[in-house]
Amino acid sequence: MEIRVLRYFLAIAREENMTRAAERLHVSQPSLSKEMKKLEEELGHELFIRTNKSMRLNDEGMLLRKRAEDIIAMVDKTAEEFSQIDNIIGGEIRIGCAESHLIKYLARSIKEFKEKYPRFVFHIFSGDTEPVAERLDRGILDLAVIVEPPNLSKYNYLTIPESDKWGVVMLSDSPLAQKEVLSFDDLYGLPLFCSEQSIRVDFPRWCGDDMDKLNFAGTVNLAYNGSVLVKEGLGYLLTFEHLVDTSENSGLFFRPITPLLETKMYIIWKKYQIFSPIAGLFLEKLQKDFAEINDLFSADT
Repeated sequence: MEIRVLRYFLAIAREENMTRAAERLHVSQPSLSKEMKKLEEELGHELFIRTNKSMRLNDEGMLLRKRAEDIIAMVDKTAEEFSQIDNIIGGEIRIGCAESHLIKYLARSIKEFKEKYPRFVFHIFSGDTEPVAERLDRGILDLAVIVEPPNLSKYNYLTIPESDKWGVVMLSDSPLAQKEVLSFDDLYGLPLFCSEQSIRVDFPRWCGDDMDKLNFAGTVNLAYNGSVLVKEGLGYLLTFEHLVDTSENSGLFFRPITPLLETKMYIIWKKYQIFSPIAGLFLEKLQKDFAEINDLFSADT
């Protein structure tokens, strides 16, 4: 199974049409069709549902698409790493990030690093801990920023200074906006939404056995999308402070919850991971920066 053929397969999967895929790949349609037939023979399964006008993936094709995307991502990442070995003025890294205003610390390190390595390019993938950690485990990401304590048997980590504080985003004309803080009783019976990860990990820490009494009407994994749902009157968003625009003209208010619920963030990477030159240098930069920042926080306390 050749990498070239997997790229052909993915092009057809995206276009759902042999002619358009051939044009995009700059190969002849008969050659492309022949390569797909050979691939199906090699695997012992048909991969497409063929009609006169389209080629859609069947179940076997969907499985290969997922595997092929991972393989191509790893091949491209490996090629990038080797191209950087003799070129430490720049290079690329890939970072998975949970949503938090504390990413500001990562951003500051990136900014300073780019001043020294102007050709340094970063790619950010945003998501909850599970999809981010999955990509890190598969080698698609170099680093990940997560909001759950890391698995110490698998990862090394840095602790990001400060913590995210939980609260509720609501319409500014909500009666709850008149309160300084909100308790469990204030939330009882309200239509609530937050991420699935938060329902599984964070709020059981806050309300324990009373978790079943909260009315989770839906889930979202991006705070901005959640804020739109609030504006449309669908309910109340449980989220970190500072993620949603609650300025005077936004129509939204944020109120913290009591007792205080906080979440720490961690930068993780796989144990025994071999980094590209630029990724290794960037990790050294992060380790130095975060040691200095945490020392400052310790001195203040």
